[in-house]
Amino acid sequence: MACWLFKSEPDAWSWDQQVAKGAEGEEWTGVRNYQARNHMRAMQLGDRGFFYHSNIGKEVVGIVEVCRLSAPDSTADDPRWDCVTVRAVEPLPKPVTLEAIKAEPRLSQMVLVTNSRLSVQPVSEAEWRTICEMGGL
Repeated sequence: MACWLFKSEPDAWSWDQQVAKGAEGEEWTGVRNYQARNHMRAMQLGDRGFFYHSNIGKEVVGIVEVCRLSAPDSTADDPRWDCVTVRAVEPLPKPVTLEAIKAEPRLSQMVLVTNSRLSVQPVSEAEWRTICEMGGL
């Protein structure tokens, strides 16, 4: 199982909205960056990801799971853009802020720290464990 991080502006799509979609999940639409799109194309069913509130809050708030493989993005007129469908798995008992992530030496090489603009990004197993620990899981 690979690990990922999905960034969303909570005023556009929040953790609470993701949770409300239930087991059906929701397409992770609107990604218009080739590298982020390619990450979604590499995802497998059951892969887990952190749900990260960007711009407002700037914190990891929950865990999602890929429940449908990459397919054409229903919001795009251009066939180059794909998306996966993700469903909420569980909230982090304690959200992990970007400030805390940047202060944690074990996370100094995390893509969120080194390339903060990428909206869908890989997370190493060690980074996954560290953030889960910081978040109370």
